[in-house]
Amino acid sequence: MSQVVVIAGASAGIGRAVTAAYAARGAKLALIARGRAGLEGASLEARAAGAADVRTFQVDVSDAEAVQRVADEVAGEWGGIDVWINDAMVSVFAPAWEITPSEYRRVTEVNYLGTVYGTLAALSHMRRAGHGAIVQIGSALAYRGIPLQAPYCASKHAIQGFNDSLRAELLHDGNRVKLSMVQLPAVNTPQFSWVRTRLPRHPQPVPPIYQPEVVARAVLWIADHGKREINVGGPTLKTRLGNIAAPGFLDRLLSSDKRGYQGQQTAEKIDPATWVDNLDKPGDEERDHGAHGVFDDQSRTSSFALWAAMHKPLVTGVVGAGLGLASAALLNRRR
Repeated sequence: MSQVVVIAGASAGIGRAVTAAYAARGAKLALIARGRAGLEGASLEARAAGAADVRTFQVDVSDAEAVQRVADEVAGEWGGIDVWINDAMVSVFAPAWEITPSEYRRVTEVNYLGTVYGTLAALSHMRRAGHGAIVQIGSALAYRGIPLQAPYCASKHAIQGFNDSLRAELLHDGNRVKLSMVQLPAVNTPQFSWVRTRLPRHPQPVPPIYQPEVVARAVLWIADHGKREINVGGPTLKTRLGNIAAPGFLDRLLSSDKRGYQGQQTAEKIDPATWVDNLDKPGDEERDHGAHGVFDDQSRTSSFALWAAMHKPLVTGVVGAGLGLASAALLNRRR
């Protein structure tokens, strides 16, 4: 039977790539987003890719009641929910003191509370069924904040803490619902062309940049296997390890103009006063932007670190065999 998959933030970027990947499996898809054109494009693409069925819901994830209605309707029509993915996000690029209280509130409501509302809506059906997978789209920034993105970094930290608490509660109850988080590197999504910004130049993800399809592979894998967490790309793992080993050094490194500030902007000058963002209104209401942003020419389509994480037994076996051969060779030399 086809999996029933709900994807919040499905109209663009990572959510759009995940939609296409599940469609190729023949899943039944419930797509949640704000933008009409983006949702229509995602639906058409999913049907063409082989989805068994597609439903779209033009919903803001900060509306808890609306999100719950989606869950109830999907579960009622298709007999339950197998996978729920929380990917909706917004952000503001500016120094922390230039961001208004209402902007902090909005980012928190969408990124953090939207994830909480989606998770609770999924659990209202999965806990009774005794199975299911919930996947949160996280970031290396869930562990390491960077300048110019304080609201976004704070929201990802909050999701990480929420996940840890909830996972322990599910384990305590012996419930078989799996809760996972995918931690991201820089990804080429449309957000960098519609994020709210007060920077002088066009925002960009800090290189190296990965295509959203790389993340989609991680999302499907972790939903299938129910693992706790997966790091996408070497930069994510390096960032997390660096923050454990030398957080003060990273503070100073990211405070530098070259690393923390210029690295998040291209050379293209913009006028923040005329920049159109998606913080309060969808960026794909009238035009479908698809999965990719404007950085295709510099984005990677694969990650060895991700492949290794998805094939740990094989990698461990090869490394173990290599160490064994090396030890044997060393012993022979000594003889």
